[in-house]
Amino acid sequence: MINMFAYNIPFASIFLMMIAAIVTPLLPKHGRVPEKLSCVMIAIVGVLSAYLLYVLTRGGQSLSFNFAMGHFPAPWGNELRAGPLEAVLSLVFSVAMLLSLTGNFASTAEDIAPARRQIFCVLVNLLTASLLALTYTNDLFTAYVFIEINTIAACAIVAVKEGPETARAALRYLIMSLVGSGLVMIAICLLYDLTGHLLMQNMHGAIQVLVATKSYMMPLTVSLALITTGLAIKSALYPFASWLPDAHGSSTNASSAILSGLVLKGHIITIIKIFCRVYGLDVIHVLRMDTVIFILGIAAMIMGSVHALRQKNVKRMIAWSSVAQVGYIFLGVGLNTVAGVAAACLHIIVHACVKPMLFTAAGGLSNAAGHKKGLHALMGTFYVNVWAGLGLIAGACSMMGIPGFAGFASKLSLTLASFEHGSIFWALSALAASSVLNALYYVPAVIVVMTRSKDAHKKFTAPPPTLSYKVSMSVFLALNFYLGLFCVPLLRLITRGVNVL
Repeated sequence: MINMFAYNIPFASIFLMMIAAIVTPLLPKHGRVPEKLSCVMIAIVGVLSAYLLYVLTRGGQSLSFNFAMGHFPAPWGNELRAGPLEAVLSLVFSVAMLLSLTGNFASTAEDIAPARRQIFCVLVNLLTASLLALTYTNDLFTAYVFIEINTIAACAIVAVKEGPETARAALRYLIMSLVGSGLVMIAICLLYDLTGHLLMQNMHGAIQVLVATKSYMMPLTVSLALITTGLAIKSALYPFASWLPDAHGSSTNASSAILSGLVLKGHIITIIKIFCRVYGLDVIHVLRMDTVIFILGIAAMIMGSVHALRQKNVKRMIAWSSVAQVGYIFLGVGLNTVAGVAAACLHIIVHACVKPMLFTAAGGLSNAAGHKKGLHALMGTFYVNVWAGLGLIAGACSMMGIPGFAGFASKLSLTLASFEHGSIFWALSALAASSVLNALYYVPAVIVVMTRSKDAHKKFTAPPPTLSYKVSMSVFLALNFYLGLFCVPLLRLITRGVNVL
């Protein structure tokens, strides 16, 4: 049985972050009060998520429940649905968001004008609320509403840093995101016309009937293609990822960490829920969308790494690496099995912990080099900011799949899941090729930052890392090793969550 306190946690988590977004503009504009409030509220959500996860998995069981919102029952009302997968994702998202903020306090103070920091905190709160809503929602229209909130807030945290380059990147991001949102909206309207429902489970029942009777197969296929394409654009799946490096390369370090580690994951989680809960994996196979996703995932793994190899800017290199890592996730989804989806979810968690660490580390090394972002300008910065250097090394090892690091665990789970799939040769070849390509651009970057510069005493005048930076990087590093060494219980938990999705 679920106690009433745990039963209300999904709604309470979203509501708390929305309240924080409303209250933040009323706080003093100067000082750290808005940022501290955001951190406190995110920490509270993280604690609530941890308790919900404990309740849902107590005694080795995997429980799930629906939370009805408003006075209207299904199929007209809105619902939230919580299971082990949703609980663990909300916990990871909260922790990663908190660490991304606290680890970049200093760079945020430098990059964002004092009058805009309050706005930045409002946007962060809205982003957190939208991520939680996309994780918990069981209603497709509610998902669309929070997709739009997520889009506006994400574009705005890019534009919050003043400058023409940032404005262009934010505008390009907004245009691409709106194209994706439009496709999603058309697909939802088409699905509603076909099924007469907006709640995911009710839609699933109606779609199963349509497929069994072979009715309206073409509109059903079009709806799946539109919603997949729209969310793929917003998830930066290759070849729809050209906006991502510009957005990351020109935004503040905290924005880059949040965008890559968290914002993309909200849309990917939505795709997974639509595939599993709305259409069903059997229908996805009948409509051949699993093959399309599988091919695009492989293309992203290879092309993202190829583009990263060509970059001279460290943040753009890490951004293109994110495109490759998104490909890993879609490869798992494209396997169209419970094991594949579970491996994809594990990689979502790994990437949500590792990629913010990499952007935070890159920001620390860049600050040590006088705010220069070119790779060669970072020579010797490891010895100026050891915490940032360790973060870059650990993140690089994880992305390359070195045993003992988080990335190895998720890559191994994807490899094992591919044995259940008919295209095992292509999956294993893509995993191997991408890992080699990852090494080709991460290893030189690590070598550069660890190579002592002869004129280091003249070149580097950066202040030492702050306490919040050290603490955040320490937690990031601990999470990286924990996920690498103790991933088996987590993967079992995720698999149980996928089974009740």
